[in-house]
Amino acid sequence: MRDFETHRTLLFGVAYRMLGGVSDAEDTVQEAWLRWSAADRSGVAEPRAYLVRIVSRLALDRLRQLAARRESYVGSWLPEPLPADRATADLSAAPDGADRAVLADTVSYAVLIVLESLSPLERAVFVLREAFALPFAEIATALDRAEPAVRQLAGRARRHVAEGRPRYPVDAGERRDLTERFLAAALEGDIEGLLSFLAPDVALTTDTGGKARGPRHVITGSDKVGRFLHGIGGRAPARPGFHLVEFNGVPGLLITSGGRPFGVILLESEEGAIRRIFLVGNPDKLGHLVPD
Repeated sequence: MRDFETHRTLLFGVAYRMLGGVSDAEDTVQEAWLRWSAADRSGVAEPRAYLVRIVSRLALDRLRQLAARRESYVGSWLPEPLPADRATADLSAAPDGADRAVLADTVSYAVLIVLESLSPLERAVFVLREAFALPFAEIATALDRAEPAVRQLAGRARRHVAEGRPRYPVDAGERRDLTERFLAAALEGDIEGLLSFLAPDVALTTDTGGKARGPRHVITGSDKVGRFLHGIGGRAPARPGFHLVEFNGVPGLLITSGGRPFGVILLESEEGAIRRIFLVGNPDKLGHLVPD
């Protein structure tokens, strides 16, 4: 079973980008393992392509199921935060020809949010083509589609993602500095400091899944968002803690209560101001996170 273990990290990367969930991606990879172990592999000349095909089809089926389930999801749905070590693990496992900068970008929260607006098939094609640089012919085989149709899907998905990305790239050092100063203001209870980092039209999206306290609708405007953030520590049930942790390739804030994950905050900024804030509070999406 060495072939499967060799490509496990790559397979998880494909599944996570397609599904936006850690547990869903792990379940998909596990199901792929069961199929691989039960299959007659004597005629498999390229294990990586074979396994990517299995995972892609399984993830596409699961994505269609999830799309229907998310229609009844309580409040906003956000991807599960991915810790730094898992967000970068597949860079070394990337197939030949994959651009590692693009691969890292496609696991970013900003891109995952945009991918949620694609159809399941568009998302699958985008991930396989843009993130992992698979040939169109290989993608067509993996998804059981004609190659011309796959090329059309790729073009449409690429344009849609380009339109939804942040307008201006943010320097990694600048992002970290802004996040650190934002965290310091939160720890000090400095409401004026918090407000100074927020763009006037900042939007905050909270994902609780109806399993934790929090707004079910997007909060907009610096004053409303600032006051909501100021009160987060007071809403933690016991001994709130704030930790600067990297998720999905960017620094974020892990909020803990009694030593257990309580929430994750990720920031999206442009021109030195925070324009979007994502707060994941659904406990089902935090269980895989371990505070330092």
